[in-house]
Amino acid sequence: MDTRQVIDESVGPYSLSATFNHDSSCFSVGLDTGFCVFNSNPCELKVSRDFNAGIGVAEMLGQSNYLAIVGGGRNPKFPQNKLVIWDDAKQKTAITLEFRTSVLGVRLSKSRIVVALLNSVHVFAFSNPPQKLSVFETTDNPLGLACLGRKLLAFPGRSAGQVQMIELETGNISIIPAHSSPLRAMALSPDGEALATASEVGTLIRIFATANCTKLAELRRGVDHAVIFSLAFSPSNTLLAVTSDKSTLHIFDLPHLHHTPRRSQSPASPSEETSHKWGILGRIPLLPRMFSDVYSFAHAHFEIGDEAATPGSPYVPPLGSSLGRPPKGVIGWLDDQTLLVIGSGREGRWEKFALREGEEGKRDCVREGWKRYLGGG
Repeated sequence: MDTRQVIDESVGPYSLSATFNHDSSCFSVGLDTGFCVFNSNPCELKVSRDFNAGIGVAEMLGQSNYLAIVGGGRNPKFPQNKLVIWDDAKQKTAITLEFRTSVLGVRLSKSRIVVALLNSVHVFAFSNPPQKLSVFETTDNPLGLACLGRKLLAFPGRSAGQVQMIELETGNISIIPAHSSPLRAMALSPDGEALATASEVGTLIRIFATANCTKLAELRRGVDHAVIFSLAFSPSNTLLAVTSDKSTLHIFDLPHLHHTPRRSQSPASPSEETSHKWGILGRIPLLPRMFSDVYSFAHAHFEIGDEAATPGSPYVPPLGSSLGRPPKGVIGWLDDQTLLVIGSGREGRWEKFALREGEEGKRDCVREGWKRYLGGG
């Protein structure tokens, strides 16, 4: 018999989005009533602003008092073609930008504001008034994908599966044919030297060198199609974490970022060998390719719940979303041994995971704690 209590959709705030700042020390949450900011570890409320209307995007600028906010939910605070840079120290709007279509994604740095629309990416100087620096056409980008580093900007290209990469100082453009199907997730490494991509297929994650667009590695999440939720490099650029709708967090080694000799040039070290799930089978010529791919060295379960967008729910799925559920599985690394996974929805959840040494030198990923950041837990 199912004895679970029925969730009352009319009580309490509803999280429409959750996003980490640049170093994962904080995360911002868009609510159907406003927005709030939490310290990441421990998970504690830092700022709460009640607008009595929905904020679908709340993107922090580092640890500053500036946030980029966009209306969302059933009762948006602002039209969804308007981006507001909010100065929380003064609790008022500092900058407003309006577009012809809905704002789907925002990235901030101290010098730039990057806005992703369905078929274009707009770059502005972070100034008042903001100066438009450039506009780039893209293929359909319903998730507002864009990565902004200190020197680079990356976003979908004009064809499905392509990545456009812009050198911010020179304006030079590189095109990476990353996948044959539309992009689902992207991430830049903290040092800006590598880019991770995943497509709508969700079986492979590809790693590219940003200096010359060379493919460095293919990482196999699994053999079944999956919706990739999030990709994130560790602070030292040596690990990659991946979440998907399989409710699984995977951790991969990235030894190639430290110029480890290729397998064909020298014998595999024990650490390299353990990163290949199938070991010697991967070197038998006629076996399917999946036996030679790099698999995760550790994985763990994270909670995505069974929430879905229903009539009357405050959550409105992003344009083109195939999930019909609030964003889940957003990854933030605290250090090379500790990472967080957060999700939106009625039960907005924070989970903490740690990498630990297991038996025979094997590394395990263990959940150390969790909390419902909207109350309870």
